[in-house]
Amino acid sequence: MVASVEVLPEGIGSLLDTDLYKLTMQCAVLKYFPKIEVTYRFTNRTADLKLNRQAYHWLQKQIAKLAQIRVTDEEIDYLRQHCSYLSSEYLEFLHDFSLRPEEQVDLSFKPTSSSDNETESDEGDISLFVKGRWLDTILYEIPLLALVSEAYFKFCDTDWDHEGQIDKAYEKGLRLLEAGCSFSEFGSRRRRDYKTHDMVMQGLSQAKDEATKRSFPGKWAGTSNVHMAMKYNVPAVGTVAHEWFMGIAAITDNYTKANETALQYWSGTFGRGVLSIALTDTFGTPDFLKAFKRPAPPGHSRDPSLDKPNPSFAEVYTGTRQDSGSPFEFIKRMRDFYDEQNITSHKTIVFSDSLNVDRCIEYMHATQAVKLVPSFGVGTFFTNDFSKKSSGEKSVPLNIVIKLFEADGRPCIKISDNLGKNMGDSELVAKVKHELGYVEKNWSGGDETKRWGTAKDSA
Repeated sequence: MVASVEVLPEGIGSLLDTDLYKLTMQCAVLKYFPKIEVTYRFTNRTADLKLNRQAYHWLQKQIAKLAQIRVTDEEIDYLRQHCSYLSSEYLEFLHDFSLRPEEQVDLSFKPTSSSDNETESDEGDISLFVKGRWLDTILYEIPLLALVSEAYFKFCDTDWDHEGQIDKAYEKGLRLLEAGCSFSEFGSRRRRDYKTHDMVMQGLSQAKDEATKRSFPGKWAGTSNVHMAMKYNVPAVGTVAHEWFMGIAAITDNYTKANETALQYWSGTFGRGVLSIALTDTFGTPDFLKAFKRPAPPGHSRDPSLDKPNPSFAEVYTGTRQDSGSPFEFIKRMRDFYDEQNITSHKTIVFSDSLNVDRCIEYMHATQAVKLVPSFGVGTFFTNDFSKKSSGEKSVPLNIVIKLFEADGRPCIKISDNLGKNMGDSELVAKVKHELGYVEKNWSGGDETKRWGTAKDSA
């Protein structure tokens, strides 16, 4: 009897093949901002890594196919059972939801050199914008980024194959678990392709089983990808992205209160203490912590002890996420902050910026040393870690992002805790920095053009 072989999709095959926080944010947008118009813009931070015309044509076709995908009854049942914080109103909306790329996505290709003879191998830069209601366009980010990455490695950098990817993920996972790290898989947006992502999930599942047998102290907490969580029966994890803070700041046109307003709307959607890992760096962590001290709105909580009068956001939130700047400065800042606020409960820091196994272990020890709880969201290091077959040199991942560019007719910006991650209109960035008293930081590990190494590095 011949064993059946699973046929894996090219491109995107499910709307749940995305990060959980896109669904939670869409749920919140449905409640508070259903008619707001937005624009998203694509940026390639590794500008020397370009698509060719063949990749561009494939990308066009794959984006068009997104219009055919619907959320299935089985997927809705999964969300209802495993993501109980998503409202019934939202699940009804999602069941009937569809993307309309023909009217919402603007994709173009500009060749690097002009020639009368166009060829499929011509390299160039792509321009990619998404426009429409925030509610209708919020789910584009992850599939579009995954498709751009897949296009590049399908037609441009082709000196690689999938050999050994399961073993590589297994070995990384086992090292993390043996060291005592609690980690999640965060690799959807910059994965090499769906097959790689699936192989990583297989490897991590095997590592989890082996670690259980050997009583290793670490924990694989799940994956940010909802489709993969459903397929592999692991938790879907995640809370909120920079987009939430960027959008609300632009909509309200009030940067001094943007963080607090965003936290209030979040609690208003899901309840106090639910989905409560706070992303701190959208406009710089120091400004965020001013809002974090403020009282959280009344609301239901999974922990009755949090229903005392006027607890602060810092009290009701499980912890924070570190996504830019020096992780060691962040650890010290959060320890000092909790001490100043007389918060003695064990708070978590989720690290998610350019991680590998060694960094996770190093940050774990540094966090535990000040009696905070470390956790890790490991992304590209899992799903796009390859070497060139011909030389053994690193096959460098694309560093690509899609961020809110405008909301309600006003520009969106992101400042972060590192100069290299500033995004948006430079004049507005400078104005907001002055308004917030932002102190410029440039971390030595924050070169976005070399985020995961260069081709000269050995893999």
